[in-house]
Amino acid sequence: MSSLVMLITILVLAIFVGFEIITKVPPTLHTPLMSGSNAISGITVIGALILAGVLESDPQFNQVAKIMAFVAVIFATINVVGGFLVTGRMLKMFQRK
Repeated sequence: MSSLVMLITILVLAIFVGFEIITKVPPTLHTPLMSGSNAISGITVIGALILAGVLESDPQFNQVAKIMAFVAVIFATINVVGGFLVTGRMLKMFQRK
């Protein structure tokens, strides 16, 4: 089995498992779950920035790897910002008026 096929298989299985786990979460736990995923996405941003810096300083890597690292930084940042916006809106629902 080639490594690409193995990585694609792991990605597809992770998507299915993630979907099943998220759909089983009751609404009262969505805010803590969102906070946890924001922390994980923050770690992803840091990792993607480090990877992008390493790829930029080493001429051995091709342009596709650099573009993928940049896209990873963008997507992780969007995920963090969106997560904080959703968490903020959900927490406002529980405040007294």
